[in-house]
Amino acid sequence: MSPLLRLADAPTARDVLTFVGRAARISDEGVRMQASGGTLALTAGVLAPQGLFDQTPTILGMRIVHADPELTCDIVVDSVEESSDETALQLPATGLSPAWAGVSPPQGEWEQVGLLEAAVVAQRAQWGISAVAHGTPDVAGEEAVRSLRARIWGEPDDDLLQLPRGVAFAADSLGFIGGEEEVRVLQSGRWTRLAFRRGHVLSRGPAVSGLTPVRHTGATE
Repeated sequence: MSPLLRLADAPTARDVLTFVGRAARISDEGVRMQASGGTLALTAGVLAPQGLFDQTPTILGMRIVHADPELTCDIVVDSVEESSDETALQLPATGLSPAWAGVSPPQGEWEQVGLLEAAVVAQRAQWGISAVAHGTPDVAGEEAVRSLRARIWGEPDDDLLQLPRGVAFAADSLGFIGGEEEVRVLQSGRWTRLAFRRGHVLSRGPAVSGLTPVRHTGATE
């Protein structure tokens, strides 16, 4: 029998099911589940370099929920299913080993370096989605599509404090944007984190020196 992922309650189980489903629409490389001390961290790889010379930034989406205090795990899975216990989910018999799962954000101090309006993040996500759709030929190979996506989502965006546009794609696709919100932008070494109420988007790439002190960014016309 496949193992069970035991959560704090039924709503949390449904939350995890929704997150994994959204992540599966972005990538087939699964969701990393790390649990200890009653907390479960769910991490999805949204963008990651595909080769040694690929300059695509690593962009992760993370949501943290309450779990059974006795649950301890660190596994990457491509799906979860409902079980007879409404507080638990059925895990697949085997896990995955994507390259991005070997990259962990820092656990130490994060410094706030800016603020973004959630509406601006949503607008840049929609712009990028449209650019990918219009830039994809009717007949295009997998490599060409991957290259287009990497270029559009990996490009630094002025409206996002020069962060790669893929952070907006991650926030939008994983359901982190909900209503009006000021999103804190934090930095630790080469990592940058957008802290939404519903989750976190983390980006690793070259150190971003253009980030200014805390400021507000209005919606674009």
